[in-house]
Amino acid sequence: MALARAQLERRGERARLRRERRFGLHADERLADGLKRMALGQLDLAIEQVEDAGERVSAAIAVHEARKALKRLRTLLYLLRDELGDQAFARESELVREAGRVLAGARDAEVLVRTLDDLVARYPADLAHLGDLARLRAALVAEREHAAAMTLDGVTQAQALLYLREVRIRVCGWTLADRGGITAIERSLRRIYRQGRRRMKRAKRGSPSRARAFHEWRKRVKDLRYAAELLERPQRSKRVAAAGGSPRSQSAKAREGVAHIRALARGADALGEVLGEEHDLTMLAARVSAGADGADGAVAGAGSAQVSAPGRRTRRTILKLIKRRRGRLRKRALRQGKRIYRRSPKRFMAGVRRAYARAQRG
Repeated sequence: MALARAQLERRGERARLRRERRFGLHADERLADGLKRMALGQLDLAIEQVEDAGERVSAAIAVHEARKALKRLRTLLYLLRDELGDQAFARESELVREAGRVLAGARDAEVLVRTLDDLVARYPADLAHLGDLARLRAALVAEREHAAAMTLDGVTQAQALLYLREVRIRVCGWTLADRGGITAIERSLRRIYRQGRRRMKRAKRGSPSRARAFHEWRKRVKDLRYAAELLERPQRSKRVAAAGGSPRSQSAKAREGVAHIRALARGADALGEVLGEEHDLTMLAARVSAGADGADGAVAGAGSAQVSAPGRRTRRTILKLIKRRRGRLRKRALRQGKRIYRRSPKRFMAGVRRAYARAQRG
């Protein structure tokens, strides 16, 4: 019975943590309360992952999860910019950004290996016969191991934890006004949408720095995704009425409101995945091109060691395939982006405001 009770308590604790850390509103939660809870939840999740990263076999996963939590938190802070004030917003955002930056090396090195593997799987006939392709992969794996060791050392962990705990102390003292609806974040959400729309148009024009334009657009798309996820409420067939305690079906308008916000989040997520793959290929292209800066045969690798670079023919083939794949991804991103950003910022906000109100009343 003691074992059963302990297991039940562990399950209850896990359920409590999932509820506290849910990045999205609870069914009857006020926006102000939810924003503070989500900020603390993402901070706690990031702190937990960073603390455990050095002792886990899946350390790369822990770092990845920590960085995702920090990205959600940065979007939340941006949404609260007007509420917090410019000075507080800048201070908290900078600390969260610095915490993410000290963890970025391991993630970027991991992405290069995975992106190369995906490219080989997509174009096996073009790449499988290149004998020195393994040389490039070995170099990237060595860099990944070095970056992981540097990221997960005690000093780096302590630095990231210091930043995050400092932010957490101040978030605990937040007193956010409940203005009704999405008033507290409306201006910031409109800015996110407007900036994403502008970035898409800039990327479509094909400026000389087109890769940069797509990268900047990707960041705004991620902000839009997290902002929409933050506003999501669980869609249920039944709930307990506030008066009387009798269950009743969720209204059709409430379901419509929930579905509208959910569709926005899913659409932005799908677009972000396409833009993310395009960005990863851009990083791989830059890394492969780095081997052409010196003599064929060696580029700087992990630490101070020298690792062999692929030959000119292999580099040329990889870069050609990356260009082909990036072209297709960019066309797909622009098609998807046209659907998400088809409305003016004014009409977009009217739709979100209406959907949130309906979901809240449901």
